[in-house]
Amino acid sequence: GLSQAEMAEQFGKWNSQELDSFLIEITRDILQYKDGKGYLLERIRDTAGQKGTGKWTAIAALEYGTPVTLIGEAVFSRCLSALKDERVKASKQLKGPAVKAPVKDLPEFLNHIKHALYCAKIVSYAQGFMLMREAAKEFKWNLNYGGIALMWRGGCIIRSVFLGNIKEAFTRNPQLSNLLLDDFFKKAIDVGQHSWRQVVANAFLWGIPVPALSTALSFYDGYRTEKLPA
Repeated sequence: GLSQAEMAEQFGKWNSQELDSFLIEITRDILQYKDGKGYLLERIRDTAGQKGTGKWTAIAALEYGTPVTLIGEAVFSRCLSALKDERVKASKQLKGPAVKAPVKDLPEFLNHIKHALYCAKIVSYAQGFMLMREAAKEFKWNLNYGGIALMWRGGCIIRSVFLGNIKEAFTRNPQLSNLLLDDFFKKAIDVGQHSWRQVVANAFLWGIPVPALSTALSFYDGYRTEKLPA
């Protein structure tokens, strides 16, 4: 694996490219942060709580029948992380893959991860705008989706350069039903989906949980499928 310094370097590179965003930037900074005892992140307990916004979004998604699967999975992942004592016990009893295959070309695989993250991010925003569209139908709202994207870019935890591309998508087509159908985002998925599949497939083979990346890919494959079994 990579050291914290190496991971921070990668996030720094990604933050200068298409993943430029507050969350990528702050992840780099957290990975780099040291105090008198060394890297702080290594001493933080791997459990998370939630303030409620993710849960509210997931509840709204169920209420309006909108598959906002990434936020839902993110909430469940936090719930799972909170089961620390159970996870410690399970780690001593439940077996995973016998062998973890080495990464033969590290720079190539890091590039795969970058594309996988970008593709999943596109799906997450697409799902969020799907939920707003359904709420707008229910409450007879006339939402300016491009304006909403710019508002988030102005100052928000999800601030990113990427939001400008969303604004442009809705400027090109104010009636756009899904961001995945915009030419810019279609091309981005076309470029990155091989890497996305490589990361998810290898993570499964190695027994590494990647809930957000995998549920995003499942949604994408379901959305592009004319006839589903369900």
